[in-house]
Amino acid sequence: MTQSQSNTPAGSTRLAPLAGIRVLDLSRVLAGPFCTQNLADLGADVIKVERPKFGDDTRAWAPPYLKNQDGNDTAEAAYYLSTNRNKRSIEIDLASEAGVKLVKELAKHCDVLVENFKVGGLKQYGLDYESMKEDYPALIYCSITGFGQTGPYAERPGYDFMIQGMGGLMSITGERDDLPGGGPQKAGVAVTDIITGMYASVAILAAIQERSRSGLGQRLDIALLDCHIAMLANQNLNYMTTGVAPTRAGNAHQNVAPYQVFKTSDGFMIVAVGNDSQFRSFCTALGITQYGTDPKFATNHARIIHRAELIPILERLMAGGERDDWIAKLEAVGVPCGPIQTIDQVFAHPQVIARDIWKNIPHPTGGSSPTTASPMNFSATPVQYRRAAPTLGQHTDEVLSEILGIKK
Repeated sequence: MTQSQSNTPAGSTRLAPLAGIRVLDLSRVLAGPFCTQNLADLGADVIKVERPKFGDDTRAWAPPYLKNQDGNDTAEAAYYLSTNRNKRSIEIDLASEAGVKLVKELAKHCDVLVENFKVGGLKQYGLDYESMKEDYPALIYCSITGFGQTGPYAERPGYDFMIQGMGGLMSITGERDDLPGGGPQKAGVAVTDIITGMYASVAILAAIQERSRSGLGQRLDIALLDCHIAMLANQNLNYMTTGVAPTRAGNAHQNVAPYQVFKTSDGFMIVAVGNDSQFRSFCTALGITQYGTDPKFATNHARIIHRAELIPILERLMAGGERDDWIAKLEAVGVPCGPIQTIDQVFAHPQVIARDIWKNIPHPTGGSSPTTASPMNFSATPVQYRRAAPTLGQHTDEVLSEILGIKK
């Protein structure tokens, strides 16, 4: 185990969960950086290797940019800032022999290497797993690709949007084809990249734990397509147990009813009835208590079968009241529900404020950089927001001096 800078929470003698773990991050864009940000949040020393002058692709995915204290744009794209906090950035040219040598030397002092080059893309530099595994037997080498290291698509590039289509998500997302607005619809955020980053994080943590017993590293083969399909969860089993592929259901649930969006007189809201008791309470709040025990609607199984009869009745009733009034009535009887909010409304919500989700971290050019809090909450070793996403090459001299003894 290598030693990174101290990540001890203030007032505690306990180190951050991954203090002492060092990660060499050769990834860029979203899935890989999201993974390594998780590790950095947990206390790992993440060294982000970037191309000279250009850096991570997402540095150019703007506007918007972070603004400085005068309200003017800095060179830091908001997209890049979202997944690179708590890391150190160094510029290394992998196209040069000297650059490759530096990466190999740094790898000797690292526990984990994360990369998301195309399959075979690092072989020309001798930085692929097969080239490195003998000289770095304890290194955990995580490869994140579109389609994995094997199979007929292995060498193809993969991107979140493509995988949402190929992996089935867009066939079950969006309004029904027979209704206005029906047709394929992607998610509003790159969910495939995010879930891949999460699976990669979990796999790395498991490999670190296994290494504590064996003393050996291993290759982690994490593919966007694999992770995306795994994410479909119950929808996969809906198909696998029936032979019938699920289709788009708009804002309704395939297996539970009523579990959907309802229009009220002044907006939209969600009602998420998860069991028969909640349905009876829902009916009481709507003034149709008899429906709660009607054999056609009393059980979820019956409600799914008679959905086409039930939902229009509920829609008419819900449309006659105001959103917040319905929310108050349903919450009073224990029916899960809530408003559909814009992101600005999300951050203004009292629960979000109470959970301290909006964080600000000092930034060398922006003065302060906003960031979304990690949802990983620890009672004794909380996540520390040590650094905003680094500027390009901000820590090159520092890292090379500290780890390799190279002085400028």
